[in-house]
Amino acid sequence: MPEDKVIIFDTTLRDGEQAAGATMALEEKLEIARQLERLRVDVIEAGFPASSPGDFQAVQTIAREVRAPIIAALSHATLDAVDRAAEALKEARHPRIHVFLSSSDIHIMHQLRKNREEIMAMAVAAVERAKKHCQDVEFSPMDATRTEPEYLYALLEATIKAGATTVNIPDTVGYAIPEEFARLLVGIKENVPNIDRAVLSVHCHNDLGLAVSNSLAAVRVGARQVEGCINGIGERAGNASLEEVVMGLITRRDFFGVAVGVDTTQLYRTSRLVSDITGFPVQPNKAIVGQNAFRHASGIHQDGVLKERTTFEIMDPHSIGIPSSALVLGKLSGRAGLGSRLEELGYRLTPEEMSQAFEAFKALADKKREVTDRDLEALMSDRRRTQVEMYRLEHVQVSCGDHEIPTATVRLIDPQGRVLTDAATGTGPVDAVYVAINRIIQVPNTLKEFTIGSITEGTDAIGDVTIRIQKGGRVYTGRGSSTDILVASAKAYINALNKLMAIEGVPESKAAGSAT
Repeated sequence: MPEDKVIIFDTTLRDGEQAAGATMALEEKLEIARQLERLRVDVIEAGFPASSPGDFQAVQTIAREVRAPIIAALSHATLDAVDRAAEALKEARHPRIHVFLSSSDIHIMHQLRKNREEIMAMAVAAVERAKKHCQDVEFSPMDATRTEPEYLYALLEATIKAGATTVNIPDTVGYAIPEEFARLLVGIKENVPNIDRAVLSVHCHNDLGLAVSNSLAAVRVGARQVEGCINGIGERAGNASLEEVVMGLITRRDFFGVAVGVDTTQLYRTSRLVSDITGFPVQPNKAIVGQNAFRHASGIHQDGVLKERTTFEIMDPHSIGIPSSALVLGKLSGRAGLGSRLEELGYRLTPEEMSQAFEAFKALADKKREVTDRDLEALMSDRRRTQVEMYRLEHVQVSCGDHEIPTATVRLIDPQGRVLTDAATGTGPVDAVYVAINRIIQVPNTLKEFTIGSITEGTDAIGDVTIRIQKGGRVYTGRGSSTDILVASAKAYINALNKLMAIEGVPESKAAGSAT
C-alpha cells in the first residue's frame, strides 16, 4: 500500500447498524455492500459473526458476493469468536479478522473485571489465532483514548509481534480533542518499536461532534486508515462521517498530501441508499450530502456563484454524484428519458427492471403533473422495498370523518401467494389500517415512532412515512411512500413487519376475513 494513500474502512454494516433502530435485513445489507463496492471503499466491515446467526449469515453472504474490497469481520478477543469470524469469511477473496478488546482501566476494572496482564494475554492469543486463519489481522484496543499511554504502547507492540497488520486506535466514547488525539498518535509512533510493521488506523465517535476533526488530525500525523460510516450513523451520536472524511482529504489535498481511492461520484447515491434503508433522514444542512449543501439563498452568494462557481463552492456538486440539473419529467416522458435520468441519479437497472420502473413511473405521473428527482428516488426506494417483501400490500381502503368511526379494509398477499383480506376500526384512520394488518399478520409488537414527511412540495407531493416498531428489545424500521398518506402508512408498517419476520421468522397467516 503506497504510504501516501489513506485506506477507507467502512463500518456502516457493523457499527452503523448498532444505531438504535438501524436493524437491516440480509438483502438490505448486501445491497449496501454492493454499493460500497461501487464507491470503491478499501475495506467493508460486514458484521460481527459471533453476535448472532443473522450477522454470521450476512458476513458470509457479503464475503461470497462482494469481491473487490477487503471484507472484515469483527471478533471478540476469544478463540471461539475468532474461529466464528474466520468461518464466516471462508469464501472471501480478501478476508480480514478484526479483533477488539478493552484497554482502559475503567473498562478493564468495571466491565471485564480483569487485570492488565490478563488483557494482554487475551489480546495476544486472539491475534495469534486470527493469524492462523488469514494474513490480514486488525487489532483494536477499545477505549484507547482513555487508556494509560505506556500500557497502550505495550499492548500495541505485543499484538503487532503476534501478527496484527493493522492497529486501530478507537476513540470509543468520543472523548478526544483533535490536538490531544494527534499527540496520542505521535506518541504511539515514537514509543511502539515495531509500529512500522502495521498500518496505523483510527476509529472516532462523535459524542462531542469531533469525529471527523479527530480523524483528519490523525491523518495529518501519520494515520493511514480511517474508519467511519456513511452519513455518520452509529452508536449514540454516531461515527466519523465517511463522506466528510473523504471529501476533506480530497478537497484539501494541498494540506494533507494524501490520496484516497474512493469514487466520489457514488457518495450521494450511497448516502441516499443508507438513509432509505435505515430510516434515518439526512439533515438538510448535512455537510457534503445534505439537501442544502450546494444551495445558495443569499443574493450575494447567488450572484457570486452565477459569475464563478468557486466564489462560494469549494467542491463541485457533480464530483459527489449530485445530478447536473433538476430535470422534471411528466406523463408524456418516454422510457429513454426516464432511463437517462435514473442512470444520472446512480441507478443501474436491467431491461426487466427498467420495464417495471417505467410502469411505476407512469402510474405516478398520472397522479402528479410533474415528477422530480426526489420523486424518482422515492419511487425507486419503494420499488426496492417491495422486492424484498414477504407480505405485500395489495389494497387499502379507509372510511373516516369527524362524525364517523374510522374503518379500514386491507388486502395483503402472503408468502404463499394467498390473498388475505380483513377490516377493522380504530381511533383514527392510520390506527384502523394497522389494526386490520395486525389481524392478518399476527406478530405482537409495539409502535415506538411514527413520522410523516413530504418528499416534494405541493398538494400532490409524495408523502413519506417512517415508523419504528419494537419486539423483544429490538427495533425495526419501516418506510413507505405514496401520494396517499394512508397508503404510505400501510406500506411503512408492512415494511417494518417484513424486516422483523426476516430475522425472527414468519408466522402462519391468520385472517379473520377472507382468504383466496
